[in-house]
Order: sequence, then C-alpha cells, then structure tokens
Amino acid sequence: MITDPDVYTRGVPYEHLAALRRESPVVRVDDFWAVLRHSDVKHVLKNPKLFSSHLGGTQIRDPATERDLGYVRRMMLNMDPPEHNRLRGLLTKAFTPRAVAKLTERIQGWARELIAGVRADGECDFAAVAADLPLLTLAEVFGIPERDRRLMYDWSNRVIGYQDADYAVSATVDADEVTDLARAALAVRPVPGPDGSMPDPRTREGMPDLYAYATALGEYKRRNPGDDVMSNLMGHVEEGGRVSIEEFENLFWLFSVAGNETLRNGIPGGMQALLAHPDQYRRLLADRSLLPGAVEEMLRWWTPVMHFRRTATEDVVLSDVDIRAGEKVVVWFSAANRDETVFEDPDRFDIGRAPNDHLTFGHGPHFCLGAQLARVQLRAMFEAVLDQLGEVEPAGAPVRLRSNFQNGLKSLPIRW
Repeated sequence: MITDPDVYTRGVPYEHLAALRRESPVVRVDDFWAVLRHSDVKHVLKNPKLFSSHLGGTQIRDPATERDLGYVRRMMLNMDPPEHNRLRGLLTKAFTPRAVAKLTERIQGWARELIAGVRADGECDFAAVAADLPLLTLAEVFGIPERDRRLMYDWSNRVIGYQDADYAVSATVDADEVTDLARAALAVRPVPGPDGSMPDPRTREGMPDLYAYATALGEYKRRNPGDDVMSNLMGHVEEGGRVSIEEFENLFWLFSVAGNETLRNGIPGGMQALLAHPDQYRRLLADRSLLPGAVEEMLRWWTPVMHFRRTATEDVVLSDVDIRAGEKVVVWFSAANRDETVFEDPDRFDIGRAPNDHLTFGHGPHFCLGAQLARVQLRAMFEAVLDQLGEVEPAGAPVRLRSNFQNGLKSLPIRW
C-alpha cells in the first residue's frame, strides 16, 4: 500500500503507516526495509558508514544498469563522506545566513508581486502561483537567466512526477520566450514514444535537454563568471579539477530538480493545511508572530519528500531487526514526522507546536543545504497571502500528484 502511487492521489496513508510502525518500527516491504520511527530514521541518516547513499543511490527503485548507477553516484545526493563533504563545502557559501539574508528582501518582493498579480481576480490556482517563487529564487542563486526559469519547472515535473501521466511529459516552455541557450536545449528535449512512455529521467539519456543546458551554461559561466553558484562551481572545474564536469552537470540536475520541487509542493501543502484547519488560519491571521512556527508545522504536517533510501554496508541490527549487508533501508519521513512518541497528538495541525523536531529537511551529513532558504520563501509567500488576500477558502477540489515519493499538489483552487 505505501508504495502504490495510486494511493497517494487520495492522500498519504498516515493511518496505515502508523499501524505499521506500531507493529514494528522497521518493516519489510517489497524488496526493502521501511524505517518508520523518528529515532531510527535519525540513526540511519547520521551513520553513512553503516547506511550508504552511494552504494545503490537514494531512490527505492534501482537504476536499470550498472552504467546508470555509476552516473547517479556522481551526484552529491548519492555520495558518502568524504566525497560528499568535498562538494558540499564548495556550496555552503551560497547558503550561509548572511547570503540568505541578502536574498530575503528580493524573495519577499517576488512573493508580493505574485500575489498582487492575482488579487483582483478573487480566485486562483494557488499551486500554479506558488510554483514561480522557487523558480525565481533558484534562477537568482544559481545564475540562470530569469526567462529560462520555466525549464526547471518542466525538468522537475518529468523527474519527480515520472509516475504521473501529466507530469512525465511536461513541456510548458515556449521557445520564443527563452534564451538561445534554452532554445538549443529544447531542440533535444525527448518526446513520448508510440506507447506514450518517456525515457528514464534518472539517466543522462532521459534528460538530454537538461544536460545540454547545463553544459552550455557551464561554458557561458566559464567565459562570463558572475557572483553565483554555477560560476563558482565552474571556477573549480577550471582550477585543477576540484569539480569534474560530470559533477558540475549533476549538481545542476540536483539544484534544478530537488531545489525546486520540494518547495513547490511545500508551499501549496502549507496552504492546504491551513484550508483544512480554518481555526489555525484565523489564529495566524490575527497573530503574525506565529508565522515562523506555522511554517515549521506546515513542513511537518505536509512533509513534501516522503522517503529516501540508504543501503546497508554490513550486517546490522536496527530496532531488533536483522538487516543484511547490501539490503535497501528506506527512511520514511512521512511516518517519522507523525511519530506519537515525539509529537503529541501528531495528526493535529497546530501552528503553535513547540518543540517541533520534524525531519523534513533530513538529518546528519545530508541535511538539506537550502533549508533556511526554503523557510524564507515559505514565510514570504504566506506573509503576502495574509497581507493581500486575508482569509482564503477552497474554490474546488485539490488535485494530488500521482507519486509515492513526492507529496505533491498539481492544483489547489482558492478564493477570497
């Protein structure tokens, strides 16, 4: 049940996850061990020597070939220390509190503009409006031309939403509205085959347009460096090969997809939480000092990324369960974030919840590098909604993403 993507079109099966956790905090599901308890999830994530991101990658399904596995292993997400530390250390400057503070005013401005653009209409699809804020932010941080930002929307749809018929073939970019770099990439964008299927988006061959754009952007940054992450990384490619070109391309993949999709679903997910709990919405509307805590509760209650995989490096015992070397170990954030031993009345949405030790951004060496930037964007978007729209209400049924990995909303109609 917890791996069937059709289940998630109706909602995350929290009751089933809780029942499994009560039965055993580590449960055999299909060909992997599902880790459902908060403390066990933490233990797995902070011990990469026992539970590797590198051996099999971080997705439940294995790459189709050894060659595909070899390529995804070059991505920071799928590395273990010390290789992971090497790449992460080159990126931390872009995500320091000082760097995020410099961006905050611009993010707040973009959020106000996005909400102002629909205010007079009286209703909107909030999922569509919210999608643009992470795109604008990522374009700024990584030095991507602003008019090319919708490329990241399509790429993340195809990668994260590969189980959803709509998202798997996402192609919303108009070639007349983007740069020459983007037009060249669009020329190699894959199209559905005779049976409607698309190539595996986790392979280089499955995302030729993304990699073509990454290569072209890297060359442009080499000739025209700026004060952005991509220019910094390309500088390290040039200076003695501290970053390989494959690592540069895979970091671009990671930022374009993971940096976009998680927040893109987190913002509408936060709104859905408020819509489902109008008393909490009114409480927040009356007291804006609750917003930082409300954002943390949105992240816990919605949990955009539902799980990540590790692979056991040796025989190990976890909560009295014997796990063999080479077996898949999948930490289930959706379950851990509703663990009743950590969160009182865990299914209750409470914007004043404190403490709130959610694991939405992970734990240990792979803790999300952009966590603070994500929080700033969430606060900015909801500040704009509260200031300009006041109390909102549902204007139709939300449409959920068909995915057992990303807790997503494709549409969230609201009115005010």
